[in-house]
Amino acid sequence: MTDILSLLKTLRRPRLLIRAARLGQSDYNRSRDLRRVMKSTTLPSPARAVMSLINREAELEEARKSGAATYSIAQHVDILVAMMGEARLLAAHR
Repeated sequence: MTDILSLLKTLRRPRLLIRAARLGQSDYNRSRDLRRVMKSTTLPSPARAVMSLINREAELEEARKSGAATYSIAQHVDILVAMMGEARLLAAHR
């Protein structure tokens, strides 16, 4: 669990993405947003959710850096909001 949180602390993303995600934190609803972002009907544990979100976010970051036409900044922000929300839950369970 600590390793996951340490991994999240080492991520470096553009300030605008992080600011947008932080603003989205106030409206984050795990049961609504995590289901939508993960495209799942069941909610995983915060640790599993964070690991899955980290992988999806890495794919989006690569698409952003490469200038892929399929890149969606809205989806990237959604994933970051969910990652931050799940990391908070994970830290609270520590």
